[in-house]
Amino acid sequence: MSVVVIIPARLGSSRLPAKALADIGGKPMVVRVLERARQARGVAEVLVATDDEAIRDAVEGAGGRALMTAAHHPSGTDRIAEVARGLDADVIVNVQGDLPFLDPGYVEAAVGALESAPAGVPPAAMGTLATPLRAGEMTRPQVVKVVCDREGRALYFSRSPIPSGTEQGLRHIGLYAYRRGFLLELAGLEPTPLEKSERLEQLRVLENGYRIQVAPVEARESMIEVDTPEDLERVRQWLTERPESPVRERDG
Repeated sequence: MSVVVIIPARLGSSRLPAKALADIGGKPMVVRVLERARQARGVAEVLVATDDEAIRDAVEGAGGRALMTAAHHPSGTDRIAEVARGLDADVIVNVQGDLPFLDPGYVEAAVGALESAPAGVPPAAMGTLATPLRAGEMTRPQVVKVVCDREGRALYFSRSPIPSGTEQGLRHIGLYAYRRGFLLELAGLEPTPLEKSERLEQLRVLENGYRIQVAPVEARESMIEVDTPEDLERVRQWLTERPESPVRERDG
């Protein structure tokens, strides 16, 4: 099974303009994500999909490969689908470009979710990740929650507390592994009512009757999603305190 990681990156961001190129310890953020994703086992290639020449130049200047895409894409999924159409790969992994301390093991876990179906059940078309909620996260709309069935298949994603009145939900991590054919099909589907209501694109998958397999992973304090100036300062501080940001030990 051939696996390609694609990092969608654009320069525009309402809360943190040009965040893909934000300097973190002397490197643009998108380059840090690229370097971390390359450490994942079983990945044939890591690419950056962008509509901005400055991002392309930064990636290529660091020895990476960036492919230019159309500027009109409404989501990162559409952007990576454009690139995936020209690739000969079985699985495409969507890694967001705002995870400068990405744990490479998370990439491996998302890919593994595609093959983790119980006996007699067809493999999932899409895999993603979740970790236990921390104190106070259940009520924060910025934290996406997911509930699953007994086999780890996603039942629903929400920005609201689920299940109601408990602390049993999981924190969703927005890293996705797709079978290439499904990704191309997904990009052609119209947005769905629940997707629009929750502003969560993965609900389009569930509303169209497809299965998302959710792999549990350990929470990593370093997995900071940079979405605001405050987040950016946090990761800069993290790097100052820990020059080598933690990654689990690898066995080759």
